Amino acid sequence: MTHEQLQAIVAAGESETLEFKKTTGQRSEAMHDLCAMLNHRGGRVLFGVDPQGQIVGQQVSDRTIEELAQEIQQIEPPVFPTVERVDVGSGRQVLSVTVPSGANRPYSYKGQAYKRVGNTSPKMSRDEYNRMLIERVHGERRWETEPADRWGADDLEKAEITRTVDEAIRRGRLEDPGTRDPLALVRGLGLMRDDVLLRAAAVLFGKRRRLEAEFPQCLLRVAKFRGTDKTEFLDNRQFSGHAFDLLVKAERFLRENLPVAGRVVPNLFERIDDPLYPPVALREALANAFCHRDYSIGGGSVGVAIYQDRLEITSSGTLHFGLTAEKLFEPHESLPWNPLIARVFYRRGIIETWGRGTLKMAELTEKAGLPRPEIEEQAGCVVVRFRPSKYIPPQQVKQDLTERQRAILEVLAERRVLARKEIVAALNEPELAIRDDLERLRALGLVDTMGHGRGAVWSLREA
Repeated sequence: MTHEQLQAIVAAGESETLEFKKTTGQRSEAMHDLCAMLNHRGGRVLFGVDPQGQIVGQQVSDRTIEELAQEIQQIEPPVFPTVERVDVGSGRQVLSVTVPSGANRPYSYKGQAYKRVGNTSPKMSRDEYNRMLIERVHGERRWETEPADRWGADDLEKAEITRTVDEAIRRGRLEDPGTRDPLALVRGLGLMRDDVLLRAAAVLFGKRRRLEAEFPQCLLRVAKFRGTDKTEFLDNRQFSGHAFDLLVKAERFLRENLPVAGRVVPNLFERIDDPLYPPVALREALANAFCHRDYSIGGGSVGVAIYQDRLEITSSGTLHFGLTAEKLFEPHESLPWNPLIARVFYRRGIIETWGRGTLKMAELTEKAGLPRPEIEEQAGCVVVRFRPSKYIPPQQVKQDLTERQRAILEVLAERRVLARKEIVAALNEPELAIRDDLERLRALGLVDTMGHGRGAVWSLREA
């Protein structure tokens, strides 16, 4: 590194990947920063630059380098940073110590791990340390890569395997193997090791009865609730099966149970029903749930819950690899918890571009005029929540509402204030029936009227 290159680096200021120390007398504090950088994205510590960014340098002897090396040796697991000496004039030098993002995270210094937050290096909590340790072990040995003991070709849905390979070939994501033997196809998908099926193969293609007995976590829970909490069910079911079958069942449940957002087109005697949530965005959320969930949790599942005011898709497990809900809606690298399962989903065409799922959900909901989906960790699960921006009439207020009553509410939500004759024209319904429904809705506290006689107008009651 030249003096000019050093000046350019220092001019950028301290950051997640750059720290200034005036002298190597601060080498202990500097190890906190190097440890934190190893646990993050890597970075550089410059000795001989003061906190204001002035290059002051220091006299560097062999003893200086030796003392610095002794401190670095107290970082575990062992690391081998790049150390450079940069002349800055008057016999003084700046020491540059650079580390990459660590391959064996988490790292600790004198038994304490640190994390990088902005240009600071606070201590890492025990929970954060344990999570990072699990992620490291996960990269070496995962649930999906363990053998599916005593599983064979007869335990797999052969038609589903063939369908997957044919679709992958059609999309140009797999070369035609020239055979449709199920074990040969599964081997080509990377789901066998030493002629033994992996658990990923069972998750993707296993027959239901075998999965129910041995992998009960291959489960989909679906529910529809009458209100905004779990007090009263309208529908509540569970399905066992392989991931592709559960995905189909989840999508079917949404089509059959998800309310539509109605709108009345001016001058037309009909209502236009749009999907409340973009179907492609929901499919992305479901695919993510099946690909990223933690299958090692025996009581885990994927859940779909429809409430009056939202839709939630949950999957057992937590966010990993430093990802947060905020980072998921920024460009980010795809780091699936189950790479084998995710790769087969990709080849099947269910996942189009790795690392784009959450961004695609945000784009689709924004295009539909809806709020961006919410993502949060909740009680050992990741929850993806969709909310409508359009008015959805209640199913029940003291009593079940009829379809016509709900249509009246939708018309008023769309047009704000209407005379009774305008509601009659919009819905093409008998005036007497509309009159009775309006009175009933007013008694239930859902609508208000202003004025009298033919000049009266109706509107939704403010919450």
